[in-house]
Amino acid sequence: MKDRRSVIEAAERYVKKELEADPSGHDWWHIDRVRRMALRIADKEQADVYICELAALLHDIADEKLNDSKEAGMAKVHGWLCEHVEDRDVIDSVVEIISTMSYNGGQNPPMKTLEGQIVQDADRLDAIGAIGIARTFAYGGSRGRVMYNPGAYEELSPENYRSGDRATIDHFYDKLLKLKDLMNTAYGRELALERHKFMELYLKQFYLEWGIEH
Repeated sequence: MKDRRSVIEAAERYVKKELEADPSGHDWWHIDRVRRMALRIADKEQADVYICELAALLHDIADEKLNDSKEAGMAKVHGWLCEHVEDRDVIDSVVEIISTMSYNGGQNPPMKTLEGQIVQDADRLDAIGAIGIARTFAYGGSRGRVMYNPGAYEELSPENYRSGDRATIDHFYDKLLKLKDLMNTAYGRELALERHKFMELYLKQFYLEWGIEH
């Protein structure tokens, strides 16, 4: 029977192998930041740290942006878990978290478990603030998107959330500036407020340097 530490170490090796060279902001260091933040929140919320850590480590293996489809990504996660984890309840918990935690234009229902709420908060915190800004431009560059198209912003419907012709700055309004009001935990909300304010300051400076009143 594999002990929990060996499972976590195996997950680390697997995720590093799969995502280490990703140029879109979903690399190993993003995973590690989300894992560490999830553990911080889990400690405050007295949640199951093993479930939180394992789900945080594996969450982007299933990301549909990095796979042919969401189903293909989830199959990879489920297959890995079945190979390395003997506890069916742990497998089911991690799969449930990863399959429902994405933003998806704000359409997904609330997370069912405290552990899911924590991992979702940790992932969303890494999407905002200084690192979130850097990741946003890394992702836009990896997809060949223009940085900014003055006067061209139109609010997207949830169904068109992942429209490929958006400027990178549009993503702040499509998603990032909405995240502080969608946090699940008190500690997540506290951290999100600070990072949200930094993004607002950044956008103000961005438009100032561009020479546009906004």
